[in-house]
Amino acid sequence: MALVAGIDSSTQSCKVVIVDSGTGATLRTGRASHPDGTEVSPSFWWTALLEALHDAGGLADVSSLAIAGQQHGMVLLDSEGRVVRDALLWNDTRSAVSAEALIAEFGAAALVERSGSVPVASLTSTKVRWVRDNEPEIAARVAAVALPHDWLSWRLRGYGPADESPLGPDLDQLVTDRSDASGTGYWSPAREAYDLDLFEAAFGRPACEAGSSELDGSLIVLPKVAAPEANTGTVHADYANGSEIIVGAGAGDNAAGALGLGVAAGDVVISLGTSGTVFAAAPAAVNDPSGTVAGFADAAGAYLPIAVTLNAARILSSVAELLAVSFDEFAQLALAAEPGSAGVVLVPYFEGERTPNLPNAKASFHGLSISSTTRANTARAAIEGMLCGLADGLDAVVASGVTAERLLLIGGAAQNPAVQAVAAQVFGVPVIVPAPGEYVARGAAVQAAWALDGARPTWELELDAAPVSDFHPVIREQYGVYSGV
Repeated sequence: MALVAGIDSSTQSCKVVIVDSGTGATLRTGRASHPDGTEVSPSFWWTALLEALHDAGGLADVSSLAIAGQQHGMVLLDSEGRVVRDALLWNDTRSAVSAEALIAEFGAAALVERSGSVPVASLTSTKVRWVRDNEPEIAARVAAVALPHDWLSWRLRGYGPADESPLGPDLDQLVTDRSDASGTGYWSPAREAYDLDLFEAAFGRPACEAGSSELDGSLIVLPKVAAPEANTGTVHADYANGSEIIVGAGAGDNAAGALGLGVAAGDVVISLGTSGTVFAAAPAAVNDPSGTVAGFADAAGAYLPIAVTLNAARILSSVAELLAVSFDEFAQLALAAEPGSAGVVLVPYFEGERTPNLPNAKASFHGLSISSTTRANTARAAIEGMLCGLADGLDAVVASGVTAERLLLIGGAAQNPAVQAVAAQVFGVPVIVPAPGEYVARGAAVQAAWALDGARPTWELELDAAPVSDFHPVIREQYGVYSGV
């Protein structure tokens, strides 16, 4: 029996699962929190990673690991391997104006053809443009641009500033994977290569891929893109507890989630986390000129068209707090209301929105009357609004050519019985709810086992619920009146 570790460095926390590579059974877990915010010092991620590994019992008996990370986060390094500013995360919308500038320069259709995506504030390309335009003194110090999982894997292999790491600042050792690279806005899923001209247009300085013969110290270093099954090196002895531990390529969080769920043709995943995501496996690259669907790559050699909402589970926690109830009480309230919430609609753009692309929007209640303004309708409208936004994303993913035969509803909010019941009424596709689990970390464990054994493992997916389909089109019809979609 070989043990592998999967790590999920998410917006909120770092989670570790230690898994039997043969059966997929989780043997132990660890966790450490990340600070809140839309810009965060990566040092917090590194500290949390070490704490979570310790909490999981360490790595002494582990043969391989891989790290999945929140996509898009911009980690800027200088020539000494130091982070030169806090990382701008996917949910930092200040670069919306930079996205508009890139679209104006190239045109949306050309950018989709070259990178698979229309730039929005979430993508790394818009964040480096924002730094170029607003922090030129910082931009001048940058020697490499990495993503969260790239940087953590690099540090775990022993690299970093000379006074903080055993091997020093070898930027040429930065490695990413195709799924995370595809979320930058300057890597082409269709061509499996960086579009270096797009990067230079975004940041104003030329770049090359790590490991390239062109690397000469004058170019910005972009991480080498490794194959899904790649062995990218080993955990440095200082962190390995006496073992030789292979480091897999790692992945973006949604791509890792797809691996952990064993997503196949016909499956669409709806993830209810800090953000909401709708993604599916696709055999060919997807290009959506409208920008609703990002044509990302997956972590297994295929493609992962995805639509993302900035607002998901926090909608429910915000409204539950407004109503001064626990999550259980919130569910009871919502289930006491009728489908459609008596006409009450919440358009839940609390933090702006990415799908549709309205970075400066705010949330709003509609359809309120004396009789409809009840606690039950308010609770149910919050769930309906969250899921209707994701249903619009599902429509866009299906329109891109994906077949939806079943929906896999995951994330902490998916365990709420009211969310499950309303999902069966909002989506016109059968819904299943996998058993609670850290599927992003589990997907990273799949990749770790793949790097160790040379074959992608197939582990059984345990189901928690399969709510009976009860489609009520009125829910989405009234939401569409107010959402502007």
